[in-house]
Amino acid sequence: MNRTPLIAGNWKMYKTGSEAVETAEKLAKLSTGIISTDIMIAPTYLSLPLVTQKLLGTNVKVGAQNLYFEKEGAYTGEVSAEMIKDTGAEYVIIGHSERRQFFGETDKSVCKKIKAATEASLIPVLCIGESEKERDGKNTFSILDKQVKNGLKDFVSDDLKTLVLAYEPIWAIGTGKTASADQVEEVHKYLRSLIGQLFSADFAKNIRILYGGSVKPENVKKLMAIEDVDGALVGGASLDPDKFIKIIGFDN
Repeated sequence: MNRTPLIAGNWKMYKTGSEAVETAEKLAKLSTGIISTDIMIAPTYLSLPLVTQKLLGTNVKVGAQNLYFEKEGAYTGEVSAEMIKDTGAEYVIIGHSERRQFFGETDKSVCKKIKAATEASLIPVLCIGESEKERDGKNTFSILDKQVKNGLKDFVSDDLKTLVLAYEPIWAIGTGKTASADQVEEVHKYLRSLIGQLFSADFAKNIRILYGGSVKPENVKKLMAIEDVDGALVGGASLDPDKFIKIIGFDN
């Protein structure tokens, strides 16, 4: 397997510009010796240009937490893929459950955003996941199937060479609950098989599938030992560089 692990930190609506720069600088120093794992942090839009400038020449990459699918126009409060790219950011998180839950994100808008991201040469991190009610109702796989198929509708594999999938069970985000190793293994194996059916076995073999949902220094090693887990999308624990570096250095 040649998939390089990716540990990504979603900072959500935390940290002012100066706090973000200070945290990013400390993380860059702590991660100097990390060469076998890709690292990404996603601060707020306002901090993107500040953080990307501070991290130039380091091995910590930067991503945005969202984007709008139009290139420009009368869309007050929105930010385009080209604007994100111009800050120096390389990644963008798309379809996070909080965007779906609080801001009306749909599979259809997710699909448009992935198209905008790929056209701007940004690396899209597509978030998918089921609620506790959906899991209890044994609908996990039908929900994931719908989110993947609709989110990637009308794409061919050449369009999605950099795509990253992030499985985040909604019931485990910020709750302290983590899916069991068996649950994570079952879902990630299913997702890789689904991607293989939609595109090709080779494409599926190379796509990185991250797990997100209360990932901590205490559980990251166990999660990363699962065959189809290629990294983590980390929330709260990524806000503290001393804690986040323990997750990034899971294989030490």
